[in-house]
Amino acid sequence: LDNVSVKLGEAADPKLPPNSFDRVLMVHMYHEIGQPYEFLWRLFPALKPDGLVVVVDANRATRAHGTPPALLKCEFEAVGFTQVSIESMPSAGGYLATFRATGPRPEPGAIRPCRMKAN
Repeated sequence: LDNVSVKLGEAADPKLPPNSFDRVLMVHMYHEIGQPYEFLWRLFPALKPDGLVVVVDANRATRAHGTPPALLKCEFEAVGFTQVSIESMPSAGGYLATFRATGPRPEPGAIRPCRMKAN
């Protein structure tokens, strides 16, 4: 496909060029990101206007290789994204959620970590 790119990033940096993606798809990998706020902060500028981040993940604790939907939403919102949709996706063991970078993207020191009940 000429309109699909596969990019290899790093643990805290997706290494994507600014204003270059209509969609960023993360399938069963979000829960593996060690520094989600830094990763999302660096991802934010890579989206084109009206671009979306699509996350497919399991609805279970991070330590059990999933991401609870409330935690996912909180982490994305902490960096300036807005959740567009979330729907159950039993075939993937959880859900499919979409987010749009609506900004403003906060300065790194202003990002407040989510305080969720431990799962």
